[in-house]
Amino acid sequence: MCPVYKNGKQHAFYICNTVLLLFLILNPCAASGPLAESARKWVIVLDPGHGGRDPGALGSFSQEKNINLAIALKTGEYLKKNLKNVQVVYTRDDDSTVDLLDRPQIANRNKADLFISIHANWARNKNVSGTESYIMGLAKDEDNLAVAMKENEVILLEDDYSTRYQGFDPKSPESYIIFTLMQNVFQKQSTDLAMKVQNQFRERANRNDRGVKQAGFWVLFNTTMPAVLIETGFITNAAEEKYLNSNEGQEHLASAIFRACRDYINSIDNMSNFSMAEKETKETQPPAPADSAAATPGDGIVFMVQVASASSRSEIKPDQFRGINDIVEIHSQERYKYATGSFAEYADAVKYRRQIEQIYPDAFVIALKDNKIIPLQQALDLKRKK
Repeated sequence: MCPVYKNGKQHAFYICNTVLLLFLILNPCAASGPLAESARKWVIVLDPGHGGRDPGALGSFSQEKNINLAIALKTGEYLKKNLKNVQVVYTRDDDSTVDLLDRPQIANRNKADLFISIHANWARNKNVSGTESYIMGLAKDEDNLAVAMKENEVILLEDDYSTRYQGFDPKSPESYIIFTLMQNVFQKQSTDLAMKVQNQFRERANRNDRGVKQAGFWVLFNTTMPAVLIETGFITNAAEEKYLNSNEGQEHLASAIFRACRDYINSIDNMSNFSMAEKETKETQPPAPADSAAATPGDGIVFMVQVASASSRSEIKPDQFRGINDIVEIHSQERYKYATGSFAEYADAVKYRRQIEQIYPDAFVIALKDNKIIPLQQALDLKRKK
């Protein structure tokens, strides 16, 4: 049941601030980041939860922050060693303090493709055990809400947290109404990644699978890419705390997360008939987009639906793109992107995407100005100023 505000002014306050948050979230390129090396690769941001002055959950002999860091670093090593088309970025790689608000912004600045926040769980009942993965959404039961509230409590350690988080109170169930107002555009992809993580935990690491769940985690709310928060086990369970602190346990969990990422990337590439083993080809200029649905407007801005992306070129033929015959190749940030349709209005592109979703479930709308991809929000702003 959704929480209801009794105070109308407080309700309006949260609504207004949520609108502001949504505007910022829909503009992933608001801050620039170091892209020279990452542009041609999948960028995966690993976020070891807590750290520094925030120990996270406490076990009988260990602190969550150290477990999270160890698993994240081992996961990063697996990714870098085995996937040559992946760049790993850490929100922290030592015992330092990183504010909750800054963690998703690190991913946004680096234009990450995936964001994975790694945690260890806590429960009053010391017999509870197992792994679970979360995507952004409204907690559907009290247990899920409790997990989100505990992870969000780190906000209280920050200076001026009330202002920085627009009055959000991590201990108040009413505050979580903001998460009911946002439809996560990456929900499908996030769920897919989370399911792959849980499958690997169950099959690779032989852990108790507690499933994929939704809850209002601030660290996921602010990301602009598929994002999951992973609970690798319960530090309050004696056997699991020992496992989480062992080198063997950390290696198994890290290997499982790596395999889930690998399978996710392969699934995206395979949907477009591209292999991760493909080598990059010499840079060439892309052709101009085809005018398949509308003439290029005077402002030079068109909206298209991207269906595929790869590090090397593919022959543009309908049978290569599931029968779509107006595919356009766009060379951007050292990758070849393939899109269909051409619309002067964003709403028309959204309607077309809904049709394309039947063929390419992960299709999404992009904006181009003078045949170059620009941030979607920037394009919408330019349209409004006309």
